[in-house]
Amino acid sequence: MITTTRKTPPQPDKENTRLARLELLRRKINNEEYLQEAIQRIALTISNELLDIPQGGGMYERQRKRR
Repeated sequence: MITTTRKTPPQPDKENTRLARLELLRRKINNEEYLQEAIQRIALTISNELLDIPQGGGMYERQRKRR
C-alpha cells in the first residue's frame, strides 16, 4: 500500500488579514452609497427582530398581500 502525507496549505498571517479587512472597511465606510445601504440593512434587521418577523420578512410580505 502506498501512503502519502497530505500537505496543508500555508495559513495566511492572521494579523495581516485582519489589517487588510479593516482597511477595506475604512474605504467602504467613506463611500456614501455603501454607508446608506448598511444603515438600511441594520434598520431592517432591527425592525424584523422587534416585530418578530422571520429572517428576510418573507412571511410578512405574504401576509400583507392577503389583506
